[in-house]
Amino acid sequence: MNVTVIGSATATTPEERALRALYLEHGPALYTYVLRMLGGDAHRAEDIVQETLLRCWNKQNLVDDEGMAVRPWMFRVARNLVIDNHRTRKARPLEINGDTWLDDISVEADDIERMLSSVVVQEALEALTPAHRDVLRETFLADRTTQQAATALGVPQGTVKSRVYYALRSLRAALEDQDLAAA
Repeated sequence: MNVTVIGSATATTPEERALRALYLEHGPALYTYVLRMLGGDAHRAEDIVQETLLRCWNKQNLVDDEGMAVRPWMFRVARNLVIDNHRTRKARPLEINGDTWLDDISVEADDIERMLSSVVVQEALEALTPAHRDVLRETFLADRTTQQAATALGVPQGTVKSRVYYALRSLRAALEDQDLAAA
């Protein structure tokens, strides 16, 4: 089989001339149709159009004969190729292109940053008095209301509110001290 470029004016065999004529007549509309189906991915659209024309070549379905219209057949083949391509991508693990590795590194950095932040907060909590630590654990970490925390701690609700206020002030000061010590 002699391979030639579709746009080549030197197509020698009748099949090559028929394929070239087929491409010139239906190629732009087929490309636009496939491009729209692929959401604007020009490279994949070109591949689908090329595969569609290759199947025309292999089936020797290059001209309208015996009442079979080539254009609808080509559009159906292209549509099926797009669907097959989509299904294949869904069945395989997610592909990583060259742009996503930086995002992956930043996700890992976020995890490390979160872990370091939790260590810093834990150290700041240890600098608080036991009463302030207890009230913060009951209200923020256990996600309880001040009334529920008061019942759990056995103190009045007003005391819980007061301790939360002063505990947060002390925690803020401890965190600022750690920042100054780290700098």
